[in-house]
Amino acid sequence: MDENKKLAIEENIVRMLKTVYDPEIPVDIYSLGLIYAIDVDDDGNVKIDMTLTAPSCPASDFLMEDIRMKLESIDGVKNVDVQLVFEPEWNQDMMTEEAKLELGFL
Repeated sequence: MDENKKLAIEENIVRMLKTVYDPEIPVDIYSLGLIYAIDVDDDGNVKIDMTLTAPSCPASDFLMEDIRMKLESIDGVKNVDVQLVFEPEWNQDMMTEEAKLELGFL
């Protein structure tokens, strides 16, 4: 896969991640800063490292499956592996300015 195709897939991944919401928070997971890494290999396999706002988040299974289903619908993506990581620990500083504003943190 050439670099332009890979970049296009990564842009589509970010666009799609911005449609995934925690059911309890009215901000998408990308803007919340829950996505730590997006890796696309030359075969179209995607690896996502993400965290949760709290390790015991009851929506974790829902979020991971929603991510997997949405990303697998992107043209050029063959397989999606979503890994939960808790290092570094998530905090409010990881949110975008827009997310902080929307949640009343600014």
